[in-house]
Amino acid sequence: MADQKTLEYYREHAEEFVLDTKNVRFGEMQNRFTDRLRPGALILDLGCGSGRDSLAFIQDGFRVDSVDGSEAMIENCREAGLSARQMYFEQLDETEKYDGIWACASLLHCKKSELPSVFRRVFRALKPGGWFYCSFKYGNFEGERNGRFFCDQTVETLSELLAATGFRIEEMWKSEDVRTGRSKQIWVNALSQKPSSSDSIQE
Repeated sequence: MADQKTLEYYREHAEEFVLDTKNVRFGEMQNRFTDRLRPGALILDLGCGSGRDSLAFIQDGFRVDSVDGSEAMIENCREAGLSARQMYFEQLDETEKYDGIWACASLLHCKKSELPSVFRRVFRALKPGGWFYCSFKYGNFEGERNGRFFCDQTVETLSELLAATGFRIEEMWKSEDVRTGRSKQIWVNALSQKPSSSDSIQE
């Protein structure tokens, strides 16, 4: 379930968060994902935040569903021209709809005990052969940090989670935070594919 304190944080700090993230240069990460998609593919931006990535994908000719659990983030996305909607991760209930699902620094607000279920929902929502990108803060911490709930991941724990769900891991890598003054924060990134021949895993 969505952490109410985290949602309250984004309501109170929406403008600050948008200013801190919307103009970040993130093209390299986006391209690692979109280079694997066909032109005009349908992407789910799962936890779209400021809408930065959704806007970039649309500009590159992709179709995008933008969703976020925070009403404040959705309002900002709509002001930026996106047709975004409010949705919690556990409400994802599509079957083989998306060519790609992008979850940039969003699923880290789930409890570790909730992640297997959320990942199964992501797997089911992808078409066979679809691509999944996700990123987490690097480490073993789980709990409240600066007013928000976080669960960190290591390469090992994230690999185990993806493999247990049925994903084929294409690549995993660590990266520095690209926001000003945050370079000491390390992230773990994963790009995985739903096998073309695999049946969707049911909830």
